[in-house]
Amino acid sequence: METVDTSSRLAVLRELMKKHTVDVYIVPSEDSHNSEYIAPCDARREFISGFTGSAGCAVITHEKAALATDGRYFNQAAKQLDANWLLLKQGLQDVPTWQEWSAEQAEGGKTVGVDPTVISAPDARKLAEKIKKRGGKDLVAIEENLVDMVWGENRPPRPSEPVKELALHFAGRDIKSKLEDLRKELEKKKSSGFIVSMLDEIAWLFNLRGNDIPYNPVFFSYAAITPTTATLYVDISKLSLETRQYLSENGISIRGYDKIFSDSKVLSDSLEATTSERSSEIRVKKFMVSNKTSWALKRSLGGETKVDEVRSPIGDAKAVKNETELEGMRACHVRDGAALIEYFSWLEHQLVVQKAEIDEVMGADKLEEFRRKKKHFVGLSFDTISSTGANAAVIHYHPERGNCAVIDPNAVYLCDSGAQFYDGTTDTTRTLHFGEPTAMEKKAYTLVLKGNIALDMAVFPKGTSGFALDTLARQFLWEEGLDYRHGTGHGVGSFLNVHEGPIGIGTRIQYSEVPLAPGNTISNEPGYYEDGAFGIRIENIIMVREVETQHKFGDKPYLGFEHVTMVPYCRKLIDETLLTRPEIHWLNEYHAHIHAQTQNYFETGSIAMKWLERETQPI
Repeated sequence: METVDTSSRLAVLRELMKKHTVDVYIVPSEDSHNSEYIAPCDARREFISGFTGSAGCAVITHEKAALATDGRYFNQAAKQLDANWLLLKQGLQDVPTWQEWSAEQAEGGKTVGVDPTVISAPDARKLAEKIKKRGGKDLVAIEENLVDMVWGENRPPRPSEPVKELALHFAGRDIKSKLEDLRKELEKKKSSGFIVSMLDEIAWLFNLRGNDIPYNPVFFSYAAITPTTATLYVDISKLSLETRQYLSENGISIRGYDKIFSDSKVLSDSLEATTSERSSEIRVKKFMVSNKTSWALKRSLGGETKVDEVRSPIGDAKAVKNETELEGMRACHVRDGAALIEYFSWLEHQLVVQKAEIDEVMGADKLEEFRRKKKHFVGLSFDTISSTGANAAVIHYHPERGNCAVIDPNAVYLCDSGAQFYDGTTDTTRTLHFGEPTAMEKKAYTLVLKGNIALDMAVFPKGTSGFALDTLARQFLWEEGLDYRHGTGHGVGSFLNVHEGPIGIGTRIQYSEVPLAPGNTISNEPGYYEDGAFGIRIENIIMVREVETQHKFGDKPYLGFEHVTMVPYCRKLIDETLLTRPEIHWLNEYHAHIHAQTQNYFETGSIAMKWLERETQPI
């Protein structure tokens, strides 16, 4: 991983900070839509810091610069940041959060600035409170992004990819039924409307897909939904005549992307007029916005008095997949599993039999080649993590073409990859070894496997959250004094973002707020990592379903999981002596199911078929 010299970039930024009378400047990772994954033109934090991970926040003062990130990226950030930067390892004891560090730097009446379009309204509010509490002057909105000014002509252009309709036989529900359900929520909340800013929510609501952000089939847009109208704010040049006709037939008005802020002001003023005419009413209707909406958009709507911040009802609805989406997830994971089986069998043959030199990027390219041949393939769902040996210990490692390791058959190989299909999104991690693993590698792998199985086998009452289930996956590692610094599971979209809220399995407090429900699709991915040595992660996609139990305490339904990932575990890394009889039974049944689902993709006697038969043999 290369380190970028950020000295000149920081020097120019600090001059701009002086011109805007700002003492501390915040550079979040997100774009104007709070996206986790962003378009190259929005990678401001990466540009100013040199750190390429997907999560983190940069804070710059006139004398210092700090980069805060979580445990997935400690190793990577330490390698990529140059001497100008202090690394704030979020979550570790006595390490301040980026908000705390910013407030500390603002002591003595200093001003903190941020582009209001790239920080959420709740984050801005909390940060302002911390700044005032520590004796800082204020948090101010700097309308022109200062990093963009430093970047100048070298900043990548805004994407202009076409927006297309997603066929109903993939989406499972039409626009009108989705809008009808949303309007019921507006009525229930006595709201004047909902201003939508999350890109995947807009794509889902209107059954549209785009390609503005790599690996995420979304497009830059906003939407305003009222009890009687629906407006899509988008670059109109991205819409074909057919797509415009489709939207018109469904009662959707189209406005230019940049019109959202002026229109929001008009909507806000209309609320004001309603208030004056009905001054006898105690409660004034407000507009709802997601709690991830930008500070800028909330300000344009009139702030606290005219806006209710809520967990998005669209996000909640999208997370519960309909029967068409669930069936699509099952089907695409079989095809995806076949591609991974082809790849792993090919890789083993190349390394062990042919003695070929295959580097990490060559491996990732070959896997994509196998995937491209599968029905309904659209593209990858994220950058493939193809990592050998010590690189596997970097949780979100990204091999660089021309500057990556050759895959060592005598070391652990971790491959975390996924694809976008018209009928679903995949995300699978398998850890393999093509030589003779060490006792510790086998032990670590088996402990992770036991956690993966335990979560898959869980049965729990309706109302249980992913926060409550997290310990099931960690328990066997904990017994040995081991752990991992990432969540255990994230929601997965249906031909949408591979990371999808609001559900998840992990220690984040927000996961305690949203119980799992039938139709949720989520990952199951415990791991273990030894810096400088090896990394283990096993990831399946599982779907929440109702299960039959002998009793139903409290008359509650009970839930469990259905696994859809169809890729065998690595037999060579399993220490069978650490498995219980129920775990062995589960493993044998799972491998038999994989064999039955994928065998028709391979010719009898082929390398892939022989590999599949060997890896799915019962213990």
